[in-house]
This record gives sequence, structure tokens and C-alpha cells, in this order.
Amino acid sequence: MTAAVPALAPVVPDYDEALAFYMGKLGFRLVEDIDQGRKRWVTVEPSGGGVRLLLARAEGKVQQAAIGNQAGGRVFLFLETDDFVREHAAMLAAGVEFEEAPRQEPYGSVVVWRDPFGNRWDLIGPHAG
Repeated sequence: MTAAVPALAPVVPDYDEALAFYMGKLGFRLVEDIDQGRKRWVTVEPSGGGVRLLLARAEGKVQQAAIGNQAGGRVFLFLETDDFVREHAAMLAAGVEFEEAPRQEPYGSVVVWRDPFGNRWDLIGPHAG
């Protein structure tokens, strides 16, 4: 077996709209964008690497209904940073929608945010101080 980079596949309404957000607003890096005819294989990753996102365009009513609710309303995506204050400020400036003010938890600084498709994320960093 060969080594693989783990990936998550959030369902999105449109590839280009998702790329505009993840790359344009968050600074993610495009890894692959392969045309497969009626669909594309599109992967992005945070600039520092880590888990990739396979952007899965919704097809049909069932998948369209799942956009933004793949985890039943729970946070299911996590973006970790070594500089929480910097990343939070940059995301605010980019117009990212936060659900709350940053808070301190035993595992570090955290704030819940949503991408434009309704997927809930945690931004997590080291304790402030």
C-alpha cells in the first residue's frame, strides 16, 4: 500500500464558486482540477498542507439538500493554525461568516465559522496569551 493524503469531500453547489471561496478568500492551494466530462476532480488544501478537500459538486435533489448539512448541523471540518489571532483577523477581513466570538477551550483558541455553502468549521489555534 502506498501513502495517501487524507481528504474530505464537502458537497458544494458549484466547483468555481467553491474555488473562489477556498482559494480567493482563504488562500488554499489548488492541487488538482481534472475535467472528467460532466464532472471534475477538484482538490484544494490549506497553504500549509494537511488534509485536502475534494470539492464534490452536488448532483440531484438528495445531494443538493445535503449541501451545508452533511454532518447534521455539527462542525465537521477543522482548520488548525499556529497563529489564531492572525488567521481570525484575515478571515474577518475576507468576509468569512463567524457564528460566535473566539473562545478558549482546554485544547486552545477556537471559533466556529461557516463557508458560503453552510458547512460549519472550527478555526483552532494555540491558547492566546
